Amino acid sequence: MTKGCKVTTDNIDFNHLLRSNLERVFNERDDDKRRAAVAELFVEDPIMYEPANIVRGQSEISRVAGELLEQFGPTFRFVPDGVAVGHHGLGRLAWHGGPERGPVAVTGADVALVEGGKISRLWVLLNPQ
Repeated sequence: MTKGCKVTTDNIDFNHLLRSNLERVFNERDDDKRRAAVAELFVEDPIMYEPANIVRGQSEISRVAGELLEQFGPTFRFVPDGVAVGHHGLGRLAWHGGPERGPVAVTGADVALVEGGKISRLWVLLNPQ
């Protein structure tokens, strides 16, 4: 790695895009705001790969994110760990999740394929407990 290595290439701000996805999609409890964020951050026909599920389309990604928040309770949040990195259209952001002021319940990373400045494919990778 060279000194002064840039975090973004190809005019993609991976950190902004992946942190926006975490905050505005996966931490957003308001359905309308979440749907608007998905429309802004994802391509028209995105695919999200979860460990046990493949989710297709903006509306389904929004629905799954909302159900996840409902399942984990009203104070659950995902928090980024460090800065997202990426190049050549592929970015990664590590994160942890749990109740506010509570113990960490899950850790993992989002890996995104970015096309035209938007997420086209998203892999949700969970760390072993």
